[in-house]
This record gives sequence, structure tokens and C-alpha cells, in this order.
Amino acid sequence: MASLKEREDTIEEALGAAQRAKDEMVKLQAANENALQQARIERDKILKEAQAAATMMINEAKDKATEEGARMIETARQAINSEKQAALAEVKNQAATLSLQIAEKLLRKELSSETAQQALVTEYIKEANLN
Repeated sequence: MASLKEREDTIEEALGAAQRAKDEMVKLQAANENALQQARIERDKILKEAQAAATMMINEAKDKATEEGARMIETARQAINSEKQAALAEVKNQAATLSLQIAEKLLRKELSSETAQQALVTEYIKEANLN
């Protein structure tokens, strides 16, 4: 009888231990689920922050590129205007030089004889008297 009682106590003790182990497993499983849920929330938060940072970096890069492009365009525009002004000045200088050369050649041709020189002087005198 004592042996039976001892066996019954051992079985009850084993069942109690099994129940406690089962309860502990349920608690651990709930804790694991909770930790997993927290990890997911943290992961989502990190991903969202990373996405926001990436978007911000992209926007900053776009803005910087736009500003740099505008600056380069303005620099090129100024260089073009400068070159244009220099070219126009050169053309004016060449036109003036050519005009002087042509006028010199015409005057030499027209004033090559003494009669032509006298006629020109007379014409200038008449114009001077009229004014």
C-alpha cells in the first residue's frame, strides 16, 4: 500500500511538474511573441526612418544639382556675353580700320592730281562760308 501511495505521489508530482513546465512554456511563448512583436515594430520604425533619410538625401542632392546647374548656366551665359562683346568690339575695330584704309585709298586716288586738290580745297572753302 505504501508503495502504491508512493507511486501515486510520484505520478502526481510528475504531473504537477509537467503542468508547471507547460505553464512556463506558455509564459515563455507569450514573452517570445511579445519580443518578436516589439522587434517588428522597431524594424518598421528603423525602415521608416531610413526611407525618410534616403528621401531627404535625394531631395537635397536634387536641389544641389539644380543650384549647381543654374550656376553653371549663368556662368556660361556671362562667358558667352563677354565673348560676344569682345567679338563685336573686334568687328567694330576691323570695320573702322577698313573704312580708314578705303578712305585713304580714295583720297590718294582723287587727290593724285593738283587740279583735284585745288577743287577739293575750293569746295571746302565754299562749305565753310555757307555754315
